Amino acid sequence: MKITWIGHSCFKIEKDDYAIVLDPYEDGSVPGLGPVREHADLVLCSHEHADHNFRGGVTLSGRTKTPFSIETMHTWHDEVKGAKRGDNQIFIIDDGENRITHLGDLGCELTPEQTRKLQNLDAVLVPVGGFYTIDARQAAQLVKSLHPRIVIPMHYRSEREQYGYDVIGTIDAFTELMDSAMEVPGSAIETTDEQGAQVIVLRPENRAANQNATVLFG
Repeated sequence: MKITWIGHSCFKIEKDDYAIVLDPYEDGSVPGLGPVREHADLVLCSHEHADHNFRGGVTLSGRTKTPFSIETMHTWHDEVKGAKRGDNQIFIIDDGENRITHLGDLGCELTPEQTRKLQNLDAVLVPVGGFYTIDARQAAQLVKSLHPRIVIPMHYRSEREQYGYDVIGTIDAFTELMDSAMEVPGSAIETTDEQGAQVIVLRPENRAANQNATVLFG
């Protein structure tokens, strides 16, 4: 399974020439990132905010046969059951070999039942920037409770490459709380049986300076 970080909370998941794009952002909605222009077989949006629901940026193939099974889990975009920002959907994507989850703009604690369901995933795509979502400390506590093989942070600000909202935090606040983190030069990884670090920091594909390398772990 190939996982590509397009930028912000937008990812492309690929297996056997089938592609899913998650949370495409509207043109100009995320500072420092270029527009989403992708080809895929399916689009999934965690919620209906402009920086997560730009389905128009993805050209769909029309194919319906998929190697993935997808489960949706309802959560909230804030700590007050949606009163501030509405609801949020978590997607669990399984290809029979790897099981990953995209947490969307998670802004609340998971229930004990949800935490049990998300145990021992192969990869967790988690927001870490705070303000609109859980913050670095909450994200670190969450992923440590889930015991995933790989953690890929998203929805944060980069001062070095100048992307992301001013009000959200940087990646360092999260990685400093984790036991093992590796920054890779590219925007994609392919999941295998083993990996070199639990936290994998990718570079957004929609940054012009990105080298667009794919990193294999195993």
